[in-house]
Amino acid sequence: MKIFLILGLILFLVPLELDAYSDYPWLETYNPNHAIVNRIAVPRGFERIEVSKGSFADWLRHLPLKAGKPPIYLYDGRKKINQSVHYAVIDIDVGKRDLQQCADAVIRFRAEYLYSKADYNAIHFNFTSGDEASYLKWRQGYRPLINGNKVKWRKTRRLEPSRRNFQQYTNIVFTYAGSYSLSKELKPVKNINQMKIGDIFIKGGFPGHAVIVVDMAKHKTTGKKLFLLAQSYMPAQDVHILVNPLNINLSPWYELEFGETLYTPEWHFSRDQLKRF
Repeated sequence: MKIFLILGLILFLVPLELDAYSDYPWLETYNPNHAIVNRIAVPRGFERIEVSKGSFADWLRHLPLKAGKPPIYLYDGRKKINQSVHYAVIDIDVGKRDLQQCADAVIRFRAEYLYSKADYNAIHFNFTSGDEASYLKWRQGYRPLINGNKVKWRKTRRLEPSRRNFQQYTNIVFTYAGSYSLSKELKPVKNINQMKIGDIFIKGGFPGHAVIVVDMAKHKTTGKKLFLLAQSYMPAQDVHILVNPLNINLSPWYELEFGETLYTPEWHFSRDQLKRF
């Protein structure tokens, strides 16, 4: 189980091991043939919705997939017990600790996108305590001093703009944030028909769950919309594209008109649990 800021002695957080995550080669050497947009076809009569180039939506639909349909592996190298939930596996590392779970994968995607745009000031998330964890502050050398549920930031290091330091920041966020905190900082999408790529179905709790919309399509004549979902889970595991358990013929796509409840392979969500950054 991940540690939450609820009880505890005074603890000064130090960076986790430098090798907690491998480098991310897919960020530097990218093969567009492996992207979601090029690997997962839309059903007949549909076309992908238009998005702005360089947007979060565009970034998500260009996430690379591993070849074929490999198994989902947990952070410790074991195979996930339930191998029936996924259509494909996203080619992004999961790390060597039980950190990158469901909400953390959503946080990871958002942080990676903003980092790729050098929009460092926009990279900030809340701990479960409600305290903000700013990457810009972390980058400048500030570290959190935790006393029970209270957090204070103090400058203890020099400016460190390296990617490894960014990885250490995300490790800390994964450790002290989760579905509970993320659900509180996201904004509700009041009309399900206004769904966008990058929106998140989320149930905050202990445990809770979160899945993210990574692509959408629209019927050329009827205007009917479809969407793709990705998730990590507990324990931390490869992020994967979900199958549609209720419609094998449409899978992995989901219909936007799913009714009051969205059923995914390992969780179900209500319409009012759709949120966005």
